[in-house]
Amino acid sequence: MAERNRGVLYVVATPIGNLEDLSPRARDALAHVALIAAEDTRHTAKLLSHFGIRTPLVSLHDHNEAERTPGLIEKLSAGASLALVSDAGTPLVSDPGYQLVRAARAAGICVSPVPGACALIAALSASGLPTDRFVFEGFLPQKSAARQARLVELAGEMRTLVFYESVHRLVESLGDMAQTFGGERSAVIARELTKLHESLRDGTLQALAAWAKSDSHIGKGEVVVLVAGAAPESDVRDADAVLAVLLEELPVKQAAVLAAKLTGGKRNALYRRALEITKTQGS
Repeated sequence: MAERNRGVLYVVATPIGNLEDLSPRARDALAHVALIAAEDTRHTAKLLSHFGIRTPLVSLHDHNEAERTPGLIEKLSAGASLALVSDAGTPLVSDPGYQLVRAARAAGICVSPVPGACALIAALSASGLPTDRFVFEGFLPQKSAARQARLVELAGEMRTLVFYESVHRLVESLGDMAQTFGGERSAVIARELTKLHESLRDGTLQALAAWAKSDSHIGKGEVVVLVAGAAPESDVRDADAVLAVLLEELPVKQAAVLAAKLTGGKRNALYRRALEITKTQGS
């Protein structure tokens, strides 16, 4: 339990693009704390200037968080309230702050969230993919071999998958996903969320990989990649059973079209599966 006379650490979500998404409560917290711990003080200074907030800033990022945390805990323990912000969105979601929040809670200091924008939730809400169950994977490994190994581990995941990715690695990552998950898996790429050129593009992984490779105006920064979860094994078995019956009476193409209507599966994937079944039966 937090002790009296100690400060409060406010974990404040900031806009991911549109500055008007900063909530009134967030503005009030940033204006009245003694100090703001920011991932990049220059970036946050622009946000504060926009709203006329003059609270002092101190940097807190991946390279100095361990060193800076004890001093901030000391200030909180002495009664000063602080705010923690990242460059955009909700702190700690693929951003710094974990060590500070953990240390504050261990010291009995009140940690209070001030909710707001979060790129993964914003993208998920508008993606059209299932939202009842999802898993956030953050950034995939930068090196291809490690990235492919992680994707192999996720290939059977049935929940919607959400990734953050740099635009500089987007082509390679989408290619690896198409190869590992299958090119027909549905996906969405969310860019420039809440900004002027906001874009959510959907399609198969194969189509999105081809588009990303050919798009010379893909932009800068980071994107959110959302991928439909794997189909349950029972669905695959059911589709095979339907195809087996249809192939007794119909050509491969017609069987695949009708199987897609009956099972809700992808026509191209069922066509390939029908060819495999036919080949197996003929051997």
